[in-house]
Order: sequence, then structure tokens, then C-alpha cells
Amino acid sequence: MLTKFESKSARVKGLAFHPVRPWICASLHNGVIQLWDYRVGTVIDRFEEHDGPVRGVDFHFTEPLLVSGGDDYKIKVWDYKLRRCLFTLLGHLDYIRTVQFHPNAAQYPWILSASDDQTLRLWDFARRTCLSVLTGHNHYVMCATFHPTDDLIVSASLDQTVRVWDTAGLRKKQMGEALEHAGIARNKTTQSINVQAELFGTNDVVVKYVLEGHDRGVNWASFHPTLPLLASAADDRQVKLWRMSETKAWEVDTLRGHANNVSCCLFHPKHDLIVSNSEDRSIRVWDVSKRVGVQTFRREGDRFWILAAHKSQNLLAAGHDSGMIVFKLERERPAACSAPNNSLYYVRGRELFLHDLSRNVDVPIASLRRMGQQAQTDGIGSAPRYLTYNHHNPSEGNILVTTDVDGGSYELVTFALGNASGSVTDGKRGSCLGPGVFLGQNRFAILDRQRQIVIKNLQNETTKKVQPPVPTVEGLLDGGASGRVLLRAEDRAILFEVQSRRVLGELTAPKIKSVVWSPDGSKVAILCKYGVVIANRQLEQLCSVSDNVRIKSGAWDVSPSGGTASELFIYTTLHHVKYCLPSGDTGTIRTLDQPVYATRAIKDQLFCLDREARPRMISIDTTEARFKLALATKKYGLVMQMVRQSRLCGRAIVAYLQSKGFPEVALHFVREPHTRFRLALACGNIEAAMASAFTLEQQQGGSDGGRQVWGELGSEALRQGNHQVVEMSYQRTKDFDRLSFLYLISGSTDKLRKMLKISQMRNDIMGRYHNALLLGDAAERVKVLEESGNLPLAYISAMMHGLTEDAERIKIAIETNNGTVEGLMEKVASTGARSTGHLLQPPTPIIRADNWPTLEVAKTTLEDLTSSPEEEGGMEEFHDASPAAGNMDLGADDWGDDDAGGISGSAAIAADDFDFGDDMGDWGDDLDGLDDGEPSHAAADHEMAGISDVGAESGAFVMPAAGRPAAGCWAANSSHAADHLAAGAASSGLQLLNRQIAASDFSLLKPSMISCYLGATASMPGIPGCPSISLPLMRNDRSGHPGAGSLPRTPLKVQDLVAGIKNGYRFFQGGKFNDAKGAFGTVLTQIPLVVTDNRAEASEMKAMLSICREYITAIRLKAAIAEAGEDPVRATELSAYFTHCNLQSVHLLLALRAAMGTAFKHKNFIVAASFARRLLELPDMASERNAELRGKATKVLQKSEQMARNEHQLNYDETKTFSIDCQKLVPIYADQGIECSYCESKYDESMKNTICVTCGFCAVGIKTIGLVTG
Repeated sequence: MLTKFESKSARVKGLAFHPVRPWICASLHNGVIQLWDYRVGTVIDRFEEHDGPVRGVDFHFTEPLLVSGGDDYKIKVWDYKLRRCLFTLLGHLDYIRTVQFHPNAAQYPWILSASDDQTLRLWDFARRTCLSVLTGHNHYVMCATFHPTDDLIVSASLDQTVRVWDTAGLRKKQMGEALEHAGIARNKTTQSINVQAELFGTNDVVVKYVLEGHDRGVNWASFHPTLPLLASAADDRQVKLWRMSETKAWEVDTLRGHANNVSCCLFHPKHDLIVSNSEDRSIRVWDVSKRVGVQTFRREGDRFWILAAHKSQNLLAAGHDSGMIVFKLERERPAACSAPNNSLYYVRGRELFLHDLSRNVDVPIASLRRMGQQAQTDGIGSAPRYLTYNHHNPSEGNILVTTDVDGGSYELVTFALGNASGSVTDGKRGSCLGPGVFLGQNRFAILDRQRQIVIKNLQNETTKKVQPPVPTVEGLLDGGASGRVLLRAEDRAILFEVQSRRVLGELTAPKIKSVVWSPDGSKVAILCKYGVVIANRQLEQLCSVSDNVRIKSGAWDVSPSGGTASELFIYTTLHHVKYCLPSGDTGTIRTLDQPVYATRAIKDQLFCLDREARPRMISIDTTEARFKLALATKKYGLVMQMVRQSRLCGRAIVAYLQSKGFPEVALHFVREPHTRFRLALACGNIEAAMASAFTLEQQQGGSDGGRQVWGELGSEALRQGNHQVVEMSYQRTKDFDRLSFLYLISGSTDKLRKMLKISQMRNDIMGRYHNALLLGDAAERVKVLEESGNLPLAYISAMMHGLTEDAERIKIAIETNNGTVEGLMEKVASTGARSTGHLLQPPTPIIRADNWPTLEVAKTTLEDLTSSPEEEGGMEEFHDASPAAGNMDLGADDWGDDDAGGISGSAAIAADDFDFGDDMGDWGDDLDGLDDGEPSHAAADHEMAGISDVGAESGAFVMPAAGRPAAGCWAANSSHAADHLAAGAASSGLQLLNRQIAASDFSLLKPSMISCYLGATASMPGIPGCPSISLPLMRNDRSGHPGAGSLPRTPLKVQDLVAGIKNGYRFFQGGKFNDAKGAFGTVLTQIPLVVTDNRAEASEMKAMLSICREYITAIRLKAAIAEAGEDPVRATELSAYFTHCNLQSVHLLLALRAAMGTAFKHKNFIVAASFARRLLELPDMASERNAELRGKATKVLQKSEQMARNEHQLNYDETKTFSIDCQKLVPIYADQGIECSYCESKYDESMKNTICVTCGFCAVGIKTIGLVTG
């Protein structure tokens, strides 16, 4: 028995496997129903509404339903997705023993139940009515089950009988009723029949057989899944086997062996076995054909009560006093081994087969004999476990077949390679531990039971015995070369040479299962239970990979081309095909419906065996693995070829390329501007970084994030010595001090003088003085000091620089203010000022042309796709063919006011954006002109740009390049989702919504999306016989056709949102809360697709977003108040939270009035007084129409101040600032919780990555840019 999962709990009385998922439901004696994931070993859910033990449980085959029956006489049907009980079926008068859905519950919505009230009942759970009461037993009915395919039911009772019931009549009756459209009279008749059925039973279900033969009460009976057989288990310690025909049923045999009451029995779903368990603390397995016990499993201290079998998998479960176990009777891994020439040997049943992978043909080799009593029964672990092929013998075929039965044995099968099926030599046999291995052409090694390595020849004669280097050897594995063997010892693998008895290598590998050598023998993959270790020929570890689930199998890639042979290892787990590279890189290739066992991998084909030992070939995509391998082996030409031709994308690839130091490759995949900006900085690509910076600046609208981006770009450009980009970055961030110093060191004195003028316009005293100091303008410095009120300093500076006229004027000013200049110059002289001091002047620049780069940034082949030649065959090494490109060509002649005719690239952007004219018009006050217009990239798009001169060189006319359609321009010119949807680019539009506001469920946005697409074009009828002409509607064509800069007209406007908000207000005021919620919800779905024209509209739209959130939360609170009913604590809390929603004054008045009344009614006087004060402070309370309410509020305040106590402890503190958890409707205080990226609704951490309940389409807890308005 192979235990797959074991739980600890109260006594388990009922078990049921989920038909598809790896779940098992256990009903316990303490009244709890547990839902387990037996693969992971965790409890998924618990259901606790039964009073007393729950004895029966079952899953619906297709719907998310669960049925249970317990000692409280109730049958409950649960929805495990909703995690609640849907309804309860009442009718039984005593304990309910078992419940079961009909095997074809989609067509027959029936539930079968058995009870201690001596009856069985059939229920229609769709109508929630009882269909039939089956009477006939005269003692407790212990179990009842449906036949898997026929109209039969079997029941077992303590009256010592087993009854088989025929339900064909009920089925025909129910099918007839389903076809009728019953009226009132029909319903009355049905009600009278149900009353009669309660008293006397019905004849819709009749007894077909009564099986008598047990001497004591029968506890269980079950059908065979395909044959006309029955099995029953009773308190007489016997399991009986019965056979049925059309007319009668009779006892076939009695299976004896249990020492106490037999609790349960069932047929194995795949083999001719019966499994039973008993209160004697044992599980027994019986051979149906031989009618003898073949296996017994005992458990000390726990009695067994229930058994369950999976409908499609080889899994069983048993419940006992302290929990349950999920187990198999045998391993399902087929014994197989690969051989040369695309051959595979494997065992199916008792036959050894050769499978030709190239022709997909099976050839039977030999029938394998099984030794021992246990080995004669299929399904209990008697099949061979290991196959080993002799790769050292090219003249004939040798296969070692080993099994674990009876302590372990082997059989040597020898055959001719040319005629495998007709020349099999009778197998030589012997005992061994674990698999055997071939050491050479005519010898093999096994591990005997004294744990010695025994060397034998092909005649099965012992030639040598070798003591292993460690005494704890558990098995032998292939050593990869002649004379070598790999020893498995505890958590170690030891490479041992038998002839010289030397240990060649050793590494740690826990729970080793098998090894796979690469085709060239240079590497070995050691498969462990939960990981893979890859080592070289000398067993030196190259990498280690761990996994959360068990490793099933693995195979090396043997593709003849592509460079992946012996470098790519593909392995399988329970539900995935994964890969591993010797460098340690791993990844997932595809998912699997059922486990498979890999035998060979060639290109994009994986040859494998399933659990039925059937050869299969599945398609795999190893592009990602080959891409990583090409990077690791520095085959850059192949990398570039794959970048061009393959669909490599995703965050995982980008993160991998960054971690491996290839950001220039990742730059080709990424379109998201922030990530692209980071990658461009990492690889030193200033041009790409600058383009991303412009995009980010447009998205963030000049926020601190945009300033940070330009600051980082300036730092990288300064590191490379590109002072033109540095200048533009400082201008964008308005870093005037650094900009002045840059102009100083670059010799741009003209621009430094303009910085002085700008500081004058900005009234920046320190900036003026600083720039005057850098320019050496003493008169300006004196002027600055004088205007700032520092007259003594101004006088000293004027005297020091010989400005006598200025000094006299300043002296008069000082004396006018009752001051004196006497002694000022003496103080300067007393400070020890050097007599050799002179006026500071800006340095003369050494060179005035272009940039002066200090760091050369070469464009690698990986960065420049166009310069990368493809590799021939994908195998040759590729090296950079072109010399380093150097820095960017930013050839500006000087930094004056000349045009940018000679400037290209980023310098053109800098020159176009910042024209320092003499009139200072572009700078204005506070650098207003810095952001005028968009930067003009390279050359402007023009319709005639593709036409060359007629008569040039060849004299031929060259057709102009095709223009771009309007829809193509729309998606390129905008980052707003509405523009992309209008262009028909639904994929990019949805991606933008996901990235900007984390939208995940687009079903609510679908109507608005469709209207965006339909509203962006108009259809104009053409001439007869021609199709209509589709005309794009543009929103920026008022002053002329915008050309390539066009943007679409969108149907949704801010005015539509305002109308929706007003409707919501009107419904809210009138108490129509559902209509109000719908109106506000509609506005929420429209806001992401509205393009605003200016900042005022954008601010207004964001305000409306906040309004919708607050009112929807308020409406949900109002509904929760109604549900709270008479619960004084919850009602008062919800009313209090209601008043903290940001509502209009007139609506807040209503909320405070209701909250005051609720708190006063439930005697929570402290909060009632608080609400009364807030109500009286509202401006609307001063009007005459609220005079009566004002009087009531005053009385409530007086009474509350007299009582001054709260009757209940409330989760409400008005002194603290808090938000409302929109899911649980409880307070979330400052700096706690997470929020929706779009509507900013607050939640606790448990809601992370779930859909927001307020807006209904965005994920919670994801940091994004937020709403983009235009």
C-alpha cells in the first residue's frame, strides 16, 4: 500500500472523492465536514451546520454541489463554491447512514439516502421533494448505492439481508413528467401521492432480489462497476460475493479472514479486486477470480469504518478512528527504458514490448513470468518496476527486468536485435535489491540482500563480489560508462568504479528515484522525489532544482541540430512539463491533464508513456529554453534570430534578461514605458530612455514621478558625458543651480546670462547672485545686494571692485537711514583679505563643438537587431561584427540661438525644445515656456515624404510610400484606452486598462467599449454597386486635417457623466437605492473611457469617481443596516459608518437623522449625542423646513447627555480617522489595508488580487499609475 496522504481528525464516518479535482470530503463523528486537498495536504473548507455525527457524504459529478446526511435526521445540499448550505431535505425519522447523488445526476437530479428508520428515500434535489420511499427492511438500513449504469439500487440492512431495487418505473415516470406541462390539478394530485408515499410507500421502485446468507447484520453492499456482481460486508466477519442475472441472484463465495465486524467493502475500479476494511483495524484485498485474500494492511489502535474509491484514478481512501488515509495498491509508473535507434522497451501487463518511435509501432518481445503467490494477482504491485537495457552490447539485446515482489528479484531477457520477437532466450532469474545495471558487453551487477555488489555474466553466473564503499547502499543505478555504477546510499549518490574499487565522485541528493544520462555521457540528471540534480561525468554538481510536487520522469533532448542535445533536460511532474538547463535556469513548458512518463525528447516532440503503459507523443514548445541556452552559451546570432522570429514575451523573460545582464535584449520585448525606461538606462541607451521619459511625462502630467524620471536620465547622460541631454533633463526638472553650473563648465556664457535674466524674472535673489558670481558681473552682484537690503555688503563690494559711483550712491542711502560707512573697509582689511585678489571670470572653454564624451557606450549586436547576422544552422558562435558605435551623434555647432539644422537625435529635441532667444519669450516667468508643445522627433511625418525627385540619378519615378490609416495613427498617438478601442486595437486597449487601473473583468465595460469603436467612424454610401465608405471622425481636426497626429472622436463626454451623477442623486433622495446604485455604477464603468479636453474636466471627472465610490458604499451600508434587523450592535455600527460617507449635505442630513434614531433606540447615548451635535451643525438645519427635526435633535442631545453611557460595546471611534472596508463594512484606520487601483475603495489584505466590489471590474491591491484622463 502506497500512502499518498494522511489526516488527523475525529472519527471519519463518510468519504467521497471529487470526480475531477484532487479533493476528498470527509464527514466526521463530531458533526464537521472537512474538504481536503490530498495532493497538497491542506484543508480547503469546513462545513459545520449538522448537529451530531455526519455519516454520509457525496460529490455531484458536474455541479459544485455536496450532499451530506447526519444523525440530526437532515440531508443538506451544499454549494462548496459559495461555501454555504443551499437547502435541507427533511423526511427521515432516524439517523441517516449514507447519501449519494445519481451517477447521471445531470439527467436524473436524484439523491439516494438510507436511514435507521428502516427506509430508503429517493429525492429530487432540483425540486427539493421526495420522489419515493422504499420500505421493506425491518431493521436499520446501513447503506444504499446506485448502480453505475443500470436502473438498480442495492441496500444493506441489519436485518441480515441485501436488497436490490429496480428503479426503471420511477425513471420512466419522471421522464414522462418532465415532458408534461403540469397544471393546478396535476400539482394537487402530486401532493396527494406524496402523502400516500409517506405512509405506505410507492410501487415506482420495486424489490428485484432479496439476498439472504449473512448470519448477522449487513453493514455494506456495493455493485461491481461493469460485471453483474455484488459484494457485501457484515457483522459475521465475512465478505460475500454475489452474482446477478435478469431473473435471480445467488451467492458465489464467502471471503473469510477478518477478525471483527466488516465495516465496508467495494470493488476496485480498475482491477478484479475487492477491498474491505473492518473494526479489526485492518484493510484486506481479495482476488475476485481466485476468491482469496492477497494483501492485508493493519493499523494499530484505529478501527476502520468507511472506504471510498476514485471514479477515474487508481486511488482509494479509508476512514478510521483518528482520521483517514488516501492510498494506492500499486505504483502506476510503467517500467520502461530507452535504447538506441529510436527504440523504447516497456512492460504492459505481463508482456515486454519494443516500441519504434519513428514508425510508432509496437513489437511484442516476450511474456514475463511472475514468481510467488502475490505476483499472480494484477493490481497489487506485482508488475515489474525497473527495466535496464545493455547499451554496451551492439550485437544482441539484453534487458534486466527487476521487481520488488517477495523482497526483490530480477530476470535477464536476451534476444536478437534483428528479430526481437522470434529469438528470445529463456530468462535467467535471481533475487536482488532494487534495479540491476549493466557494466559491460557481457556482465551486469546487482545488489544482493547482504548489500554486496554481485557481478554476473550473461549466463547468470557470479564472477565477482565487491563490498560497496559504504554499508548503507540501498540500490544500484547506471554509472554512465563501462565498469561504473552509481550507488544510492541514504541521501547521497556515489560514483563507484567496480574494477579498481575507487570512489570517483559523491554528491548530496535526497530521496533519489532514478538517473538519466545525457546521450554523449557528459552529464547526468539525478531525479529525486522533489527535485532534480544535474552533474557532470565525474559527479560534480552543476545545478540543483527543487519543486513543490513530485518529479515523475525526465529525458535529455537529443535533437540533432539547434545546440540543445545533452544541454536541455526536460522533466515531468504531476501536471506540468518543465525544463532545466545546466546553468540552473528552469521554466514550465506546458500543463498536463494526466501524468506522463518522459522517455525521449526530440525538438518540439516529447515521447512518453501514460499510466496505462501506452506510448504517446505530445507537442512541446522549447523556444524559451533554447533562448536561455543560446544566451548562456553566448550564441548571440541565434539569440537575435529567435528575437525576430519567436513570440518571446512576458515579465518572466524580461526579469530573466535583466538578472542575467542582458537588458538590451529585454528592450526589444518591452513596450510599457516605465519598464522600458529602466532597461534603457541599464544598457546605456540614452535615445530609448529619452523616448520613454517623454511618454512617462505625458502620462504623469508633470508630477514628482516625471521629475524623478528626468533626474535619473540626466544622471546617466552626465555619466556618459552627453551634456546636451543633461541640459534638457535639468530644464525639464527645473534644476536651475545644476543648469547654471553646466553652462559654466561647458563655456555657454550666453546661456548663463539668460539664466541670470530668468532668476530676475523669478525674483530669485540667491539665483541672481549665484549667476552674477559665475559670470564675473560685479555690478550685478552689487545691484543684487543693494536691492535685497544688504547695503553694507553692497558698499563693500562696490569699493572692492572700484565701482565708485555705485559706492557713493549706496553710502548716501546708508546715511539716510541713520547708518554710517565708517570702519567698514577697515573691517575687511582686518580679516586678512589677500591683496592679490582679483575679479572672478568664467573660464574659457577648451572646445565648443558637439559633446565632450568621457564614457564610450558601444551598441552591442544584442542592442542593434539590424546589425546582427543570422547564424547558419543556429550552431556557430557569433561575435560583434561592427566596431563600437560610440556615443550618439549630437553635432550642434554652438549653443547660441542658431537653428538646429545640423543637430540630429536627442540633440534636436533639446535644441527644438529650448530656443534661448534674445526676447526670452520661450522662458517667460517661472520657466512657463519649458513645456510648450511636444518635442519634435527626427523628421515630421508628411503625406509626401516618400516621394523622391523625378529625374534623379536613374530618372525613374519612385512610388510614394503608403500612408498610415487613421486607426493606425490613433493607437500610436495616444495612451488612452478609448483611443485604442476606437482604432479597433482591442488587445492593446484592454492591456492599457489592465496596466493603468488593474482592470481584470471587462464584461461590465463591454457596452462602452463597443460604443467607442462604433462612434469613431461614419459610413457614407458609395455609388451603386460599390461598398460604403468608412470615414474616421477626429476630435482634433477643427483647424485642419491633423495628418499623422490625428485622434478619434469618442462618444462619451464629461456631460454624460454629470447627467448620470444627477440621476443617482435623484434616486438616492427618493429612497430608490437600487436605482441609485445602478446609476452610479454605470458612471463608474464609463469614466475609464472618457477623454477630457483640459485639466478642469480631468479634475471634475476624478471628483465624480470619488462621488460614485462614496455613494455606492453608502448604499451597501444602507442594505446592510436593513439586514442587521434587530441586532442592536451591528445596526448602530453600520448607521455610524453610514454618516462617514462623503455625501451631499442634504443626504448627510438624512444619514445623521437615521443614525441618531438608531443609536437612541438601542440606548447607545454617547454616539447618539455625537450624531445629534453633527446634525445640528449642518447648514441646512437653519432653514424653517427642518425646524421639527432641529427640535428632535436638541431633545436627543439633552437626553443623551443626561444618560451619558453606551448600552453596547461598539466597533466605532469617532475621534479616529478611518475608511470603510468595502467588503466587510468595518473601519480601516490610517496606514492600514489596501485599495482598488481605480476607485480607491479600501479593503483588508485578504482581498488582495480579487475583484473590487465597488467598481466590479478592477483588481484590489495592485499598484498602478491610476486613471488616465486624456
